[in-house]
Amino acid sequence: MESPLHRNHLLALLPEADRQALVAQADMVSLQAYDELYPVDGPIEHVYFPLTMMASILVEAGHRSEVDLATVGNEGMVGSMIVFQVLRAWGRTLVQVAGVAVKLPVAALLTHLERQPLLHTILAQYQDAFTRQILQVSACNLLHTMEERCARWLLMTQDRVGRATFALTQQFLAQMLGVRRATVGLALGLFKRAGLITYVRGRFQIRDRAGLEAVACPCYAHITAAYQRMQTELSRA
Repeated sequence: MESPLHRNHLLALLPEADRQALVAQADMVSLQAYDELYPVDGPIEHVYFPLTMMASILVEAGHRSEVDLATVGNEGMVGSMIVFQVLRAWGRTLVQVAGVAVKLPVAALLTHLERQPLLHTILAQYQDAFTRQILQVSACNLLHTMEERCARWLLMTQDRVGRATFALTQQFLAQMLGVRRATVGLALGLFKRAGLITYVRGRFQIRDRAGLEAVACPCYAHITAAYQRMQTELSRA
């Protein structure tokens, strides 16, 4: 039976001995929606390798509002900026979809980065893909419709939690997209009537992924391609 650690794409790239040495100093933690992992500019004392949860990095947008800068799920690591010796969070980091993650002290990770050259390569390549995601989302927020962005966001969530069904409130989704809840409700209503999703009592299910991809803006394909390229290059390392 495959280890649950393989659910995280970065951990799965490590040789078994290196992976076990890394997680020997880690804890498996269950995280709930709205748990704050880092405050704005807060110190990064632990990193997280999501297995089934997803986190969002929020930046202040004025008038006491926040908008989603990037999401991190099973494709990556929360707190990846520490690879470049940046030990403060870029924005407020919240759990968006509840689930399980591997929690590792930063001091332990830095030690393993010195001992495991492949780990350093993996995290550096991931940080590149993650930065590309941030740049793409920034352009997306300026250029594309809310319906397109909502479809992209739902697809990215499914990818990052590794399942088609996940719990999320319309209010949280509206906050991530920087729009009113009523505006999100209209988009979700369109998706439901088209048979793309179901949404009952704060629980989403992606029913027609191909249809949702057709609605999403090209940014989803660009972001996905960056992570796929990273995986391909690292698998050859």
